[in-house]
Amino acid sequence: MYSRIIGTGGYLPEKILTNQDLESMVDTSDEWIRTRTGITQRHIAADNEMASDLALQASRNALEAAQIPAQAIDLVIVATTTPDMIFPSTACILQNKLGIENGPAFDVQAVCSGFIYALAMADMFIRSGKCRNALVVGTEVYSRIIDWQDRTTCVLFGDGAGAVVLTESEQPGVLSTHLHANGRYSDALTAPGYICAGRVKGTPYIAMEGSTVFKFAVKVLEEVAREALAANNLQASDIDWLIPHQANIRIINATAKKLGIPEDKVVETVSQHGNTSAASIPLALDLAVRDGRIQSNQHVILEGVGGGFTWGSVLLRW
Repeated sequence: MYSRIIGTGGYLPEKILTNQDLESMVDTSDEWIRTRTGITQRHIAADNEMASDLALQASRNALEAAQIPAQAIDLVIVATTTPDMIFPSTACILQNKLGIENGPAFDVQAVCSGFIYALAMADMFIRSGKCRNALVVGTEVYSRIIDWQDRTTCVLFGDGAGAVVLTESEQPGVLSTHLHANGRYSDALTAPGYICAGRVKGTPYIAMEGSTVFKFAVKVLEEVAREALAANNLQASDIDWLIPHQANIRIINATAKKLGIPEDKVVETVSQHGNTSAASIPLALDLAVRDGRIQSNQHVILEGVGGGFTWGSVLLRW
């Protein structure tokens, strides 16, 4: 038994924050942001929107595309770094909002690689016969953990959610999954705040060693894509679409160049979404499916790298 994606969905909050808006908030400029990151705008959740609310809209869109009712879902996995609360999990909250009452529901915390981790876990559940239909969601409200006076980080991130419905299939859709982590780099990208005695200790805001993240990301994104190709006896020329984590256009372009994949085969959304962490890959996948770029029998590589460091890839036959 294999697993196959049969529906995708995405959701972006209504509010848009442009680079020009940021110019009035912090010492930066549209040109500085665009030339270094490729970002022109990002979406910001409303004060009353939580990660589960964004996930709910994306999930409904994915279920509609899959043409199955929510009650048919027997596994919910949510990848998020910005959960609604300490507990219960955002997955359980989402499960309740969707009216699902059967099967496990849990969160995955692998930061920007979270959706890759979650998709790999759902694939294993289905392959082992533990479930038939899985809902896998990446959802983030990074605007809540950004220091809006830190121009090195506040320009990078945005809010959003993406979802896929995965079902059992006699024909492989998910060809292989590859997951890695190296905690030695845990201080390079972090939000080190925590709750103690009802108060936040440390800083809850994102801190990042930009050059370390950039060099590591380009290195491992190439490696983990080649790992997926080798596992399936494919060449880079066999790949129809590369969908990397949308962190920075320079990382995306450098990775594609190292792999020998033309830029016109790379799905890019960072310019309009910013870095939406665990939501970036499913959002980009949903866009490419809905605009018709991704077609049946094409090979698609999803790959991400995030704090931890964590990284991974999933190779699909659509």
